[in-house]
Amino acid sequence: MGAGPVESRRRMHHPVVFYLVCLILVVVIPAFLFSIVVMKRTTEAQERIFESLLRTSTSAVNRAVEREITSMFSTLNFLSTSESLPKGDYATLHAQATKTLEGTDIYFLVIDQAMRQRLNTRVPFGTPLNVASEPVSARLALSRDERMVSDLFFGRTAQQWVFNVYMPVRLANGEPVLLTLTKNAEALRRAVNPDVLSPGWNAAVLDSSGTVIASTDEKQKTGQPFFLRVVPSLRLGVSAMKRDGVDYQVVTEFSSLAGWRMIAWAKSSDVQAPAVSSFLWLTIGGAVFAALAAISAVGIARVLSRDVRLLAHDARRLGQGERVAPRPYAISELETVSRALAEAADARVKSENEVRFLMREVAHRSKNQLTVIQAMLNQSAASAENASDFAETFRKRVAGLARSTDLMIANATQGVNLMELAKNQLKPFTPADAERVRIAGPAVLLDPQASQTLGMALHELSTNATKYGALANETGIVSLSWTATGEDLNLVWRENRATIDKEAIAASRKGFGSVVLERMLGMALDAKLDFVVHDDGIEWRVTIPLARLRDEDVHQQGAAQ
Repeated sequence: MGAGPVESRRRMHHPVVFYLVCLILVVVIPAFLFSIVVMKRTTEAQERIFESLLRTSTSAVNRAVEREITSMFSTLNFLSTSESLPKGDYATLHAQATKTLEGTDIYFLVIDQAMRQRLNTRVPFGTPLNVASEPVSARLALSRDERMVSDLFFGRTAQQWVFNVYMPVRLANGEPVLLTLTKNAEALRRAVNPDVLSPGWNAAVLDSSGTVIASTDEKQKTGQPFFLRVVPSLRLGVSAMKRDGVDYQVVTEFSSLAGWRMIAWAKSSDVQAPAVSSFLWLTIGGAVFAALAAISAVGIARVLSRDVRLLAHDARRLGQGERVAPRPYAISELETVSRALAEAADARVKSENEVRFLMREVAHRSKNQLTVIQAMLNQSAASAENASDFAETFRKRVAGLARSTDLMIANATQGVNLMELAKNQLKPFTPADAERVRIAGPAVLLDPQASQTLGMALHELSTNATKYGALANETGIVSLSWTATGEDLNLVWRENRATIDKEAIAASRKGFGSVVLERMLGMALDAKLDFVVHDDGIEWRVTIPLARLRDEDVHQQGAAQ
């Protein structure tokens, strides 16, 4: 049963080029088929987007036209409030309307029931006027007594294609007349903006009979029937139709205000041309891409095979403990692996050196610790009055040494900060009023040996202050300060407001604390000590060469990290 997976792996044992070609086939063929599906969906989506944009475009044309007509109705409402109208003072009304419409391409007319023009601002007042050029829509507006918009017609006075907007009113004598604004069809061209249309599309405004009012297509002339004769029967929205063997796509929208249609149209072949072109390019591009990918796969496989053999050679050298130099590779990822192998070789050598250094350091520090503990044991036994006193004194000294050791281990490479060491050693002796213990000084780094010695010294000074000095009462103050001047560290321990006991002070100078201060500081750190007894407490002044506080090996190791 165990031979099955092995046999399967043997059957799958092929060179890199085989897998690269398979990868290309697996990726390219489904991607090509998927691209066809996506392109079809995209084309359909684009068609819907085009339809939406075109409907938006026709809606924009519709809104522009209806804004023009609404503005004309508003102007008629304004003119209907003229005091000259009910009086029949057409000369004054002509002057008012001319001034109101100055600078526009709109003209004001008043038409009576007989379809005669009583006023027309196209010509000076008093000029003989013709009957209305489009009486059908005018009579309809009078008979319905409602506002209306006419179809396109050729104005005899204007001598061009125009349309009217009617508003029926009654004069003071009850006679109905039509207040009319007439506008040139040419002025609506700005409402049919070709910039909002997609390429290949045209738009036009048609009246209710299918006559072109304005168009973006120069072939569709104003006043001529639109070339698609069935426009009046087309449903609103998007439609497809054929004319003279040519398929068209048509978008229409109806204006309820004017009764006109806005239409956009294009040849179906023009609309579908981008999709056909995209499919052709996709097919050609897919074939070319597959061929280039296969050729590239063969070349990449050769480069990979060569580089993998070099990497395998370097890996064997690393296993034998040799240094490995990074190599340049054509593939950046393989170059990264090569750098990683070189770094691993360097790290291995460095780790071996660090292990040897740490072994020496552990042996050295263990001996120092044993020597210190032995000295603590001897001194505690010599000064203890009984076994309980010995155990308590020895326990506290070992605890102080442990605190120094914790700091030393935590900061093995960077060095122990003197401020942190001082706070750590004095914390167990600090009374409830923390202001009675004051510590100040600049940052000074200590090597492990110096931190142990100074930690023990601070522990003993704190112990003596608690037994005999400033911390033995409720008001005493202990101040620890230091400064670094030149090549020396000047450390001062000062006790204030203490009750001086000469005999106790004399006895304390024979204890372990004085041994630590005078002997160990002096011997281990080349310290110079001065002891001063003040009226309110003792003072220790210690001068230590800075060079003895910082081990060069620790300094170099911390700098390297």
